[in-house]
Amino acid sequence: MVDGKEVKETKKWKYFQLSGYKYITYVQLQEQVEEIARGLIDLGLTTDDVFNIYAATSVNWQLLAHACGSISTTIATAYDTLGPAGLTHSLNEPNCAALFTNAELLPTLLAVLPNTPSVKTVVFDGTPTPKLLAQLAEARGDITVISIDDLRKRGQEKKDVIEPSVLEARRPKPSTVSCIMYTSGSTGAPKGVVITHANLVASVGAVYTLLGHHLTADDAYLAYLPLAHILEYIVELCMLFVGMPTGFGRIKTLTDASVRKCDGDIKEFRPSIMVGVPAVWETIRKGIVGKVQAGGAIRSSVFKGAVEAKKRGTPGLARLADSVILSGVRAATGGRLRIAMSGGAAISRETQEFLSVALVMLLQGYGMTESCGMCAIMPPEVFRFDSVGLPVPSIEIKLRDVPEAGYFSCGREGATEERGEVCIRGPSVISGYYKRPDLNEDETIFAGDGWLRTGDVGRWNQDGTLTLIDRIKNLVKLAGGEYIALEQLESTYKSCNYVANICVHATQDAKAPIAIIIPHEQNLRAALKNEDGVDASKGLPDLCVDPKVAALVLRECNAVGKKSGFKAMETLTAVVLTPDEWTPESGLVTAAQKIQRSAIAKKFDREIKEAYKNQ
Repeated sequence: MVDGKEVKETKKWKYFQLSGYKYITYVQLQEQVEEIARGLIDLGLTTDDVFNIYAATSVNWQLLAHACGSISTTIATAYDTLGPAGLTHSLNEPNCAALFTNAELLPTLLAVLPNTPSVKTVVFDGTPTPKLLAQLAEARGDITVISIDDLRKRGQEKKDVIEPSVLEARRPKPSTVSCIMYTSGSTGAPKGVVITHANLVASVGAVYTLLGHHLTADDAYLAYLPLAHILEYIVELCMLFVGMPTGFGRIKTLTDASVRKCDGDIKEFRPSIMVGVPAVWETIRKGIVGKVQAGGAIRSSVFKGAVEAKKRGTPGLARLADSVILSGVRAATGGRLRIAMSGGAAISRETQEFLSVALVMLLQGYGMTESCGMCAIMPPEVFRFDSVGLPVPSIEIKLRDVPEAGYFSCGREGATEERGEVCIRGPSVISGYYKRPDLNEDETIFAGDGWLRTGDVGRWNQDGTLTLIDRIKNLVKLAGGEYIALEQLESTYKSCNYVANICVHATQDAKAPIAIIIPHEQNLRAALKNEDGVDASKGLPDLCVDPKVAALVLRECNAVGKKSGFKAMETLTAVVLTPDEWTPESGLVTAAQKIQRSAIAKKFDREIKEAYKNQ
């Protein structure tokens, strides 16, 4: 409805048609890295320069990163979802001399070139239009624009001039800065995290020490998360260290839903190892549930029975359920998946348990850019659902008191658990941020003696594993005097089949929280067909303002909360539904898809105030 009139909008759906995977050997990979390294040296890149990578995850991303690393040229990362302002910051702060990007991103680069004077070289892949290339050349007369293929040819032609001894002389030292990795900026402008080659080696070595006996060169890893995020970057380096084949995909083409006349990336590549963030695993779980429910009540009942039989390990039934019913779910992911890991944020127990039973053992991990990847990983040998695992060998962890929230690291009389802020130190922990003395001298971040305060609240378990509770900044004291953990609530409520994304909101005057929710449209419409007084065929904006729809979503969310043992103060009292996706461009989520609480609260201020009136 617009100005009281019904308006129909037509949405164009974009589908992809992909070829099969093409493979290169590790020998070919090394040859291509050396060709690019020679090409970069020939273009004048020095050990003092910074090379920015503003591109989607791909083999070319890794080729450029390894080429720069091999000649001691520092890379700086930029998410491919960045707009002009974010890109300008990531180019100007480190005075980037060159960058690599995709043809699709060149228009954004074109818009910022007049304001990024340090950039002298642009390397691209893909097929930009001649007009766009001409515009880039005209934007500034001192810029060299070259394709990655031509850069490799340039390196091939200089093989006799730039000899192996030249490359050897440019090899990095442990203390050489490998990467300035920009965080996604959930609190202000993105911070550049300075990562040395020693940090990377320590991180990869630690992961391999803990999990290496589960990984082989016969496995296959599907890469699709942003390489500008430390999780994907370290995982891919680990797989390279193992000698495992890596296939590159995209979130949009992972499944068959967005492709035509071909299989999605998972089915085509048939990975045995996958890593994802909670949003990906929630999407997969809801996709499985939605497909099963679409098959009717009998199919749903049989599937639910199969999951319960396997969960309980009922003799005979568990094996039958696994081989006959659940095997179809695994076939949709290529049939080879045997280990998966979730990281980047908290995942609900319901989703982790469901996927571990129906699809693959889903391990949790915990890390941050400042730890150069992993702080803790859950090995299969000590698998449990409520923990992020054991500290990796390159990290020491201690808990620090948070008295204002009632968390004490050494325990108090009558306390049964040791809780506190997670502090870390070790060879994979960074020593500072790029050009940020204000942060590097901040004792609330760098606490002295090598310790870094993470801002996360954790709990030690009796088996030595760590469980995360929430971020300190996400702990809210309610009117009753008790604290609730917003991120923990979100991870659970997000497992509701009617929720696509959620931001739980609470104030000190509130008795309990409310939530701003983007509904899962497909699942919601299916449920509304059985609701009296609601026209399920209406547009999503109209459904979102329907009180009966909001009541249904609230009821289902609280059913999930009750199943998880939530207290009354953790139960939602109202929901605000919105049809609009939250994107980095809108400022409501970061480039890593973390919600921006203050921005969401500001955008929905009127609706939030209205929701609290009924408490």
